[in-house]
Amino acid sequence: MSTLFISDLHLSPCRPEITDCFLTFLEDSADRAEALYILGDLFEAWIGDDAADPEQHAVVAALKRFTATGLPCYFTHGNRDFLIGKRFSIDSGVQLLDETTVIELHGERVLLLHGDTLCTDDRRYQRFRRIVRNPWLHALYFAIPIAARRAIVSRIRKSSATEMALKPEQITDVNQHAVAATMRRFGVKKLVHGHTHRPAVHQFTLDQQPACRIVLGDWYTQGSFLECGPDGFKLQSLPLRDNSA
Repeated sequence: MSTLFISDLHLSPCRPEITDCFLTFLEDSADRAEALYILGDLFEAWIGDDAADPEQHAVVAALKRFTATGLPCYFTHGNRDFLIGKRFSIDSGVQLLDETTVIELHGERVLLLHGDTLCTDDRRYQRFRRIVRNPWLHALYFAIPIAARRAIVSRIRKSSATEMALKPEQITDVNQHAVAATMRRFGVKKLVHGHTHRPAVHQFTLDQQPACRIVLGDWYTQGSFLECGPDGFKLQSLPLRDNSA
């Protein structure tokens, strides 16, 4: 049995083939997984637990079927779905994690997080992140009608896409000093995160000891997950179903 990790699916009605791939992944994983961790950005946007669209409801129902088998599923908020709350957790059976979580896998402590907090060179984004994560702002946001919330999120997404296209690649990747400082703070030598959409296994030295940072892949041209078993970690890919026939 293996522990599975995914992130950056960005599920959206505009890309039904990705949702289909994820639902198939859940069905197939139920037979071989002992736990599933979703490290943020499951959805392209989440405007509130009270405002899920039909496709999001279908995903929540699929997660409920997965967790109803007795398999634990955990979720860390991403930068696109940080408004997921308790109602989502109840309806799906998914357990919400803190922004940073340390778990033990096969005798080793592993730090899990979405990854955007490690991109410290992108100072404009970090300022924006601090603003939108403010609980007082959340209270004001949820007090307005759903239609207005959708409009706000749509404007922010368009602005973000334009800005990201103009940023140098090194700005949007993690800062190695931030990685090292975070791993030291939590006393770990292994880190798993998403957000950057650059799947890889990075081996390096931290305080004269071997360390490892594993980056999860996104779900744009394929499915992607990390499998952890007794033999170690392995990044895997999933083909999308061809619905053209």
